[in-house]
Amino acid sequence: MKKTFKVLLLAAIVAAGVSCSPNTYKKINYLQDIQQDTLLAKAVNTGIIIQPQDQISIIVGCRDPKLAAPFNLSVSSFQSGSEIAGVGGYQRLTGYVVDNDGNIVMPIIGQLHVAGLNRWELQELVRTTLSDTGNLKDAVVTVEFMNNKISILGEVKSPGTYSMVGDRMNILDALAMASDLTIYGRRDNIMVVRTKDDGIHYYSLDLRNAEDLLNSPAFYLQQSDIVYVTPNDVRAGQSTINENYFKSGAFWVSMGSLAITVTNLVITLTRNNN
Repeated sequence: MKKTFKVLLLAAIVAAGVSCSPNTYKKINYLQDIQQDTLLAKAVNTGIIIQPQDQISIIVGCRDPKLAAPFNLSVSSFQSGSEIAGVGGYQRLTGYVVDNDGNIVMPIIGQLHVAGLNRWELQELVRTTLSDTGNLKDAVVTVEFMNNKISILGEVKSPGTYSMVGDRMNILDALAMASDLTIYGRRDNIMVVRTKDDGIHYYSLDLRNAEDLLNSPAFYLQQSDIVYVTPNDVRAGQSTINENYFKSGAFWVSMGSLAITVTNLVITLTRNNN
């Protein structure tokens, strides 16, 4: 009995040592190749790029609000999902929806091609257009996205749809919002799915490799990006067992054999004790 206990204890110690081996840390730790006091280049952040079907708000102001008013969309009042004219609801800005050709139509100014611009570039375009056409010489223009969301799925602790904060959200910011990866998430295969004018682009990110990560075009996220953390082999194996093995006849045959074996063992031990 003592010999059996020692063997089991030794096996447990070996298993613990394997689980804490350096190879395990290499699979889990982020940004492993960063050296102390090293400067790494990173992808250029061009800001969130306007795309067809985006919804944006454009607010024009100047020293005389009456002069700026014609260039702004009306503010609508809502209550319980229905538009109302009275009080007791809430107000929200009416935004511009970018059409499939990448254009919007502003009051008085007319059509503007906005796809491919970031919000700072659009602010400057509207301001210079107002000035060049002699409409407003001192215009102050503010542009905001109204559909700034990303989806984070897979092996993260809090999957869901999140609003982007600012124009500099990167993949690490996004994973932090989702409470980081679970222990079953692959650090070397974070998928980013991005819809662009020419189709759907797929990117694979390795959180362990700092240089490749920082230089990836998907390091900085865009609106409507989908981030998917793929499961590792352990999670994939669990899924296979859970969905297939427990439903199969082999599982129940194995359980029956185990029950018979345990029963016979108990009977044998009882006879020997008597």
